[in-house]
Amino acid sequence: MGQIQMKRRGVTVWFTGLSGAGKTTISKAVEQELRSQGYLVEVLDGDIVRQNLTKGLGFSKEDRDENIRRIGFVAHLLTRNGVIVLVSAISPYREIRREVKAKIGDFVEVFVNAPLEVCEKRDVKGLYKKARAGEIKHFTGIDDPYEIPTNPDVECHTDIETEAESVAKVWQKLQAFGYLD
Repeated sequence: MGQIQMKRRGVTVWFTGLSGAGKTTISKAVEQELRSQGYLVEVLDGDIVRQNLTKGLGFSKEDRDENIRRIGFVAHLLTRNGVIVLVSAISPYREIRREVKAKIGDFVEVFVNAPLEVCEKRDVKGLYKKARAGEIKHFTGIDDPYEIPTNPDVECHTDIETEAESVAKVWQKLQAFGYLD
């Protein structure tokens, strides 16, 4: 049997930002574009991962870090096998994002930046309302910190950019880094 040649390098594209910033929206649009052009893509969405892979973890700093480590582990396995992995997870702490980036290597950090007021107005899942009412504790941006990336590869300002503009920024960075043809 001959050796199978990997046609493409895998990469993890990590979308981080507050709840409601637009991480899932942008990653879904990037996913559609990648699939339409024949790329191998896998999506790890924070909400879905919490229902399956990390069920039982809470929202303490330790549990959040463990959640991100587990997502990072799966992303690393896929990335090293030539898959483009799109992760959308709040991942509020810088240090754990750095740790995951170092482990994966082929990693593009996308800061999905929307002001807290904008995210609260969007409040797609009604979580901000519950957090403000005290029904949810340790909610990122309200009573738990979000540490903004110090040097993200891409920054999408979803309060002033269109979805297409944000997607184009991610796409251009993936091309510039040599992950796309």
